[in-house]
Amino acid sequence: MAILHPDKNEFDALVKEEGVLFVDFFADWCGPCKMLAPEMEKLAAEFEGKAKVVKINVDKHADLAAEFKVQSIPALFVIKNGKVVSQDLGYKPYPALQSMLYRVI
Repeated sequence: MAILHPDKNEFDALVKEEGVLFVDFFADWCGPCKMLAPEMEKLAAEFEGKAKVVKINVDKHADLAAEFKVQSIPALFVIKNGKVVSQDLGYKPYPALQSMLYRVI
């Protein structure tokens, strides 16, 4: 499954669904966010059918960033069945990202 880039309404609908979301709040100008991008692509491929990988551009969706109290990026959230179950900040190597998902799947 490809990485999803939802608007606010689409994101709200995704959160309400049963299942797991891995959410990356990012910005195009953010160096660590750019480093994280290929890792997120790998994550989306590995966890296809088990979790949805979502990227939210904080410059385009400041309302969602505020809702999640994002003050630094990249900000990573794992949401399961509508509830945040894990979160972290900054660039993470691929094994750390996998671990965030393996703990909830």
